[in-house]
Order: sequence, then C-alpha cells, then structure tokens
Amino acid sequence: MRTALLIGIGAGDPTQVTVQAIEAMSAADAFFVLDKGATTGTLKGIRQEILDAYAPGARLVLVPDPPRDRDAADYVAAVDDWHDRRAAALAEAVTREVPDGGVAGFLVWGDPSLYDSTLRIVQRSPIPLQPRMIPGITSVQALTAAHAVLLNRVGEPIHITTGRRLAEDDGRNTVVMLDADCTFLRTARPDDEIYWGAYLGTEHEILLSGTVGAVGEEIARTRAAARAEHGWIMDVYLLRRPEDGEAQGG
Repeated sequence: MRTALLIGIGAGDPTQVTVQAIEAMSAADAFFVLDKGATTGTLKGIRQEILDAYAPGARLVLVPDPPRDRDAADYVAAVDDWHDRRAAALAEAVTREVPDGGVAGFLVWGDPSLYDSTLRIVQRSPIPLQPRMIPGITSVQALTAAHAVLLNRVGEPIHITTGRRLAEDDGRNTVVMLDADCTFLRTARPDDEIYWGAYLGTEHEILLSGTVGAVGEEIARTRAAARAEHGWIMDVYLLRRPEDGEAQGG
C-alpha cells in the first residue's frame, strides 16, 4: 500500500513551514498538485519555492483538476461528484509516479484538517492510500497574527464557518472562510468589528479592519479588484459583535 503524506505548509509564507513538515518532505517519492491552470500559477510557484528550499530535487507532478459544476442546484451532491473525479485523477497519477509501498506527497495550504478537501479525496481514492498528516499554520492564525488581535475575548467561544452558513451564526467571535460573496454585508451590523486578510503570508498580502459600517464596502471593492488582478484569491476574516454594554448598531 502507498502512503499519502499530507503536509500543512501555512498560509503562504515559506518560513511558516514547520521543522516537522520539512523533515517529512524528504520521505515523498513525488508531490502532487491538482492544477487549475494559469490563474493559480502563483500557488504552484509557492509550492515549488517551498520544495526548492526544503526538499531540493523533489518532483512536483501537476494533475489537471476536473471542472466543478458551480451552478448545480444541489451543492453537496455537486461537490461530492467533484471529489470523486478528483480522487480518480490523483489515483491515476499516483499509480504512475509512485511505486507500491512508496509515498505520495501533498503540500496543503494552512492545515489539512481545516476546510481542506485533500484528506477527504485521499480517503475515497480508488487505490488504497494510507493517510499521514503533518499539521500546519492555518490562515486563521496568520490572520490574527497579522492584525495583532486575539481570536476570542475572555471566556467566549469561537465559531469557524463559511460564508454560506454565516447567517446562522451569533456573531460573537466568528471566523469566516470561503466567502466569495462578502456575506457580512448582508448579515452583520454596522458596528460589528471585522478583521479581513487576503493572500496572507505572500507578497500580495492585504489587510483591512474596522467596523463593518466603516470598511465593509471597501473590503468588497478591494477583494473584487484583487481577484480580477491575480485571477484567484484566498481570504479569511474575523467578525465580532460588540461586547454586552457597548453601543449596538442598526
């Protein structure tokens, strides 16, 4: 049986890669990337930069990423089908590039356990793969570090969700990922605090913070412009309601 080595590499800064991750890289026969084409060239470049720095000579195998139906009425079913096709494409490449008993490496943005599908795809592979995971610095940690802000107030819970589910949240300390529609503009109150970051840890990093009423529209404009310029965007934000006793907006 082959091993699937999932290595968390942080949010984009090569210096966020842990010593454990660096040591693990030497075990892989080849590293695999689902390639979305020219628009994500920067992401491939950062992976190659990390390999050049910490695993010189390592092979990076690009696997064309099957298209996803983003307009499907059944979102879960569409994603499930997409993951099956991704698993099949990766299995074919791994079979070709890695001998039985060998190690297939995957460099995973942030941490493999947080809103990432790599492990799920490995688990549904049509060939047997034994997963091994190396934790990484998440975009959540990179965000709070960049803004020099605590993730939660004293004794309060933290909720990590997606833009699709934001309307269900109570808003006390909410980290939001995968929000292409800037959902906070419709669900947050004007005096809610927001700490937003995009391309964290890279040369293109953008940070904005303030109340939603003051900076919300600016975040939406900045996000749209950045995505148009680079062809892709990865962003995350912390949304926080004022503490009890503070003024409440709208």
